[in-house]
Amino acid sequence: MKLLRYGEPGRERPGMVGPGGELRDLSGHVGDIAGDTLDPDALARLAALDPASLPEVEGNPRIGPCLGGVGKFLCIGLNYSDHAAETGAEVPPEPMLFAKATSAIIGPDDDVRLPRGSAKSDWEVELGLVIGREARYVAEEDAADHIAGWCVVNDLSEREFQLERHGTWDKGKGCDTFGPIGPWLVTREEIADPCDLAMWLDVNGTRYQDGSTRTMIYRPAFILSYVSRFMSLQPGDIISTGTPPGVGMGQTPPVYLQPGDVIELGIEGLGSQRQNVVAPL
Repeated sequence: MKLLRYGEPGRERPGMVGPGGELRDLSGHVGDIAGDTLDPDALARLAALDPASLPEVEGNPRIGPCLGGVGKFLCIGLNYSDHAAETGAEVPPEPMLFAKATSAIIGPDDDVRLPRGSAKSDWEVELGLVIGREARYVAEEDAADHIAGWCVVNDLSEREFQLERHGTWDKGKGCDTFGPIGPWLVTREEIADPCDLAMWLDVNGTRYQDGSTRTMIYRPAFILSYVSRFMSLQPGDIISTGTPPGVGMGQTPPVYLQPGDVIELGIEGLGSQRQNVVAPL
């Protein structure tokens, strides 16, 4: 299934993509794409619905973040061997974990607003892993039972804030609008191998990232197991699993986002995003 949320910010309704690509409303069956709706049993009930029995959504509504009520937005840094090489960083001996503020979350086609004082805002296409069942001390071989599905994430990053302003990475990662997710939550059974998906990102029509999840160092099942050793994971939490090479910081000379830029990105089977970059407030 491809699940999504549509409507104005803060008033999104749950939906499903029908077999013909049409948008069907799910609000007669679930309140939101969030929390307990992501449990495997609840997802199985949604999968059993006949899409033709659901109201078709007319027009061209805004597509919101594919998840509501996200409790934790976690990220894995330097998780692609080729991306680590382009930034001159050593491959970490175990996953590098940091948090992204949930207030960064926006819809896949919403505007990205640069923060005040930004000089080095950057892009990162990433595979998002969505938790469907509570996970504590989960063995790697059992990790799949706790995954609801996958989504596209743009892990936008202000590199000066992240790397030059001291302390942790969080202050450069959690800026408002720096976490577009969606367009869809694609449930687990639709993706045969999350470790073999093409991924790409363009800025103003120029392809910068053209990679694959094949070059991940730490794979999703291991990541879920690893993170669950340090904190419980709840339904609707997101783990963004790292980016392939081609970020702005890795260009010669570096290229950073400016007002008026257009970012387009996607992952095979998971849909695409398009964001206009706008000036700070």
